[in-house]
Amino acid sequence: MLKQETSSPTASAETTPVLWAFFRGELVPLADARVSVMTHAFNYGTAVFEGIRAYWNGDEQQLFALDLVAHYERLKSSARLLMMEIPYGPDELAAQTVDMLRRDGLREDVYIRPIVYKSSETIGVRLHNLDADVVIFGVPFGQYIDTEGGIRAQVSTWRRTDDNAIPARGKITGAYVNGALAKSEAQLNGYDEAIVLTQDGHVSEGSAENLFIVKGGKLITPAVTDNILEGITRRRMMQLARERLEVASEERTIDRTELYTADEVFLCGTGAQISPVVEIDRRKIGNGRPGPITRQLHDVYFGAVRGREEAYRDWLTPVY
Repeated sequence: MLKQETSSPTASAETTPVLWAFFRGELVPLADARVSVMTHAFNYGTAVFEGIRAYWNGDEQQLFALDLVAHYERLKSSARLLMMEIPYGPDELAAQTVDMLRRDGLREDVYIRPIVYKSSETIGVRLHNLDADVVIFGVPFGQYIDTEGGIRAQVSTWRRTDDNAIPARGKITGAYVNGALAKSEAQLNGYDEAIVLTQDGHVSEGSAENLFIVKGGKLITPAVTDNILEGITRRRMMQLARERLEVASEERTIDRTELYTADEVFLCGTGAQISPVVEIDRRKIGNGRPGPITRQLHDVYFGAVRGREEAYRDWLTPVY
């Protein structure tokens, strides 16, 4: 049985008396971090975001923020796609995040949400000549999807947005309607998660997660040109597979039917962490249980993010 140290599965500011946000250049109570209904980002989805996890280690009484600087580097890259410049460097944003988390004082797993958004209060579809602002907040957060027993997935009828339409390599808020359509379709059809295809019918990713298959003892994942998010967790999985399991990874186009014949399939991401897929479109994957490579990656990954793998402590920023 795979074991994971978890916190409450909720993501709500109501679970603690006071949470804080970095908003308009200062720390304010999260309840006071509000924008007008005329805000451009609210009306048109013109914002970019990140999801960052911080993991509680009870033995050390320490909260470890995972890959802070890497996430803020990607946030700046996403912002450039929407013609936004962030007036803070990745290291500055990481430091502000640590200050915010210290003030929150949480002793449990936390999900951190930075957003760069078009803050002008105006009507009109465009990207230029608009102000931008930054907000960061964190909330208690446990599992997003099952990381142990395995999930059932459906190949969605909705296709992933193309790079020449809304680029998936940027975490653009409005683009996540695409994932929401796929996820709701899957769950209303009785599945746990969706797998979306590119416009030409090749595998892209989950509704909000990168995807790996295991075939012949090797990890295979869609290439960045298959309209995927260039995932930080995806990169970590390939690193762990190489360094700890001596398992090679290949980035290439994956056909839909390769999902059905794979030895193992798993999804990964900051929110999803690592989630085994044991059934797709009513077809068992392997023997219908999490496979050995997925289980090994699961164990090493959760050890690393909680500060229990000395070799990977450089992934982590201690908060306290």
